[in-house]
Amino acid sequence: MEEHNTLSIFEGKHIRKLWQSNEWYFSVIDVIQTLTDSSNPRNYWNMLKTREAENGVELYTNCVQLKLLAEDGKLRETDCANTEGIFRIIQSIPSKKAEPFKLWLAKVGYERVQEIQDPELAQKRMKELYQQKGYSEEWIEKRVRGIVIRDELTDEWKKRSVKEGKEFSILTAEISKATFGITPSEYKRLKGLKNENLRDHMDDLELLFGMLGERISTEITKKDGADGFNECKVASIKGGTIAGNARKETEKELGRSVTTAENYLQEPESKKRKQIK
Repeated sequence: MEEHNTLSIFEGKHIRKLWQSNEWYFSVIDVIQTLTDSSNPRNYWNMLKTREAENGVELYTNCVQLKLLAEDGKLRETDCANTEGIFRIIQSIPSKKAEPFKLWLAKVGYERVQEIQDPELAQKRMKELYQQKGYSEEWIEKRVRGIVIRDELTDEWKKRSVKEGKEFSILTAEISKATFGITPSEYKRLKGLKNENLRDHMDDLELLFGMLGERISTEITKKDGADGFNECKVASIKGGTIAGNARKETEKELGRSVTTAENYLQEPESKKRKQIK
């Protein structure tokens, strides 16, 4: 599925997680904030590590530093632990939520194993989540299709020695600039987003043109036999440019901008369209 750097929810609290080495890793800070309701979970974590070290327990050995999406929308190194490591940390935290949280962790891990064995389950659960948030069936179908198209593109990049992380981000930005005239970070600012998923706030046309840019980029990458970052960048710009030209023709016909500051789930009366010139 699209980007395994995701959020889960436990009792209304967001917990960042990352699929790494065939298992989930969870943000320790998020887990601590969830279990303790601390106003400063980072400080709580530091004090917890110090206290347990004095008792001969090195909690930090259960952790690794992984890049998770921060509040400013950037990927930042974050203390993370797998399910086993989180269980050990939980033992050191006095919380009434500890036992239900352990059950939740086990469920999250089990669901991921199910999804690996049957990928359709992942799509089904994702659709159910979007339905609960109020998205329409038509929008959900486009969103799911867009995820498949995105995965096909990134699979091609991997085959052609493009590095995940920074190089993926650069190529994605090139497609977005050519398709919409702005990068994903600029697009998020336009919509007033921070660490939210940009595509979850796009309307139907935005999703469709985003898919078009990425799909054409995939086909050009294959046709040109692009190899390495630089050649894939050329293919990405070509693909995005074709989608961008189609967008401009559509805007000319409709008399309005496709790129908008609206968020899909906003109430109509509160929507304020900002056109990009």
